[in-house]
Amino acid sequence: MSFHSSAKREEEAKADAAVAVESSKGGLFGTGLSEWFALPIGVAAAVPLIKLEWYVINEETQLLAVFLAFCVTFYTQGGDAVYKALDQKAVNLLKEHNEVEDKVIQALEYKLEALKANHNMVNDFEAINAIRRETYEKLNKAGAIKPHHDFKAQVERMLNMIVVEEANVTEKTKMALMSEATASVTEKFTSDKALKKAALDAAISKLKGGKADDPVQAAFIQFFKDKAAAAAASKDDSEEKAQREALIAKMNAVAKNEKFFFEFDAQGQPKMVV
Repeated sequence: MSFHSSAKREEEAKADAAVAVESSKGGLFGTGLSEWFALPIGVAAAVPLIKLEWYVINEETQLLAVFLAFCVTFYTQGGDAVYKALDQKAVNLLKEHNEVEDKVIQALEYKLEALKANHNMVNDFEAINAIRRETYEKLNKAGAIKPHHDFKAQVERMLNMIVVEEANVTEKTKMALMSEATASVTEKFTSDKALKKAALDAAISKLKGGKADDPVQAAFIQFFKDKAAAAAASKDDSEEKAQREALIAKMNAVAKNEKFFFEFDAQGQPKMVV
């Protein structure tokens, strides 16, 4: 299908020529005779006209004859060249005009294809918006659950910290008690000759396969019993308070640095901060 706006002059010219041929027989004055018959008729008519001076030949007539001769000569000899030059210019103009129209049509066709490709753009955006709404709903649900998971993880972190600190304190207490017991038993056996002799006798008896009581072991056991009785009778809990305050300070520092939902007061009770 052609989209050119230019008129088809060739078809119109052919149609006009066909109508003219059908309406006229052609030839001299439409009689169908050859145009060459005009020459003898003209000569026969010119003789009496000039003889009777009905038509006077003067300078104007000569000038007219020269001009007519020039027009006939130019038409017969150069008319075809002028026609071809003008027709070629018209053909070139029409060709350039059609090329420009082709480019415009091609651009419009590209635009039409782009519009057809974007025909479903509305549906695509609606699908994207539906996915976005669904994603936001899921994020909202996850956001409602996430604080619970975070709070659980924070509580577990604090409990693990308490377990580790208690294990460290217990280990330190064991080491301190063992050091103190070793020093006490060593001092006791160093200063008491009877204990030295008893320890030596027990060692010799064991080497011989005997079952004598070990005075060193008995001394350690007695030390720990005395230490436990003294701790039970003592009402001084300053060391325990110091350990608890240090643990609370450490847990509050971790909670503040990691932005926990809670902190601990001086008594070790948790309180929410959000």
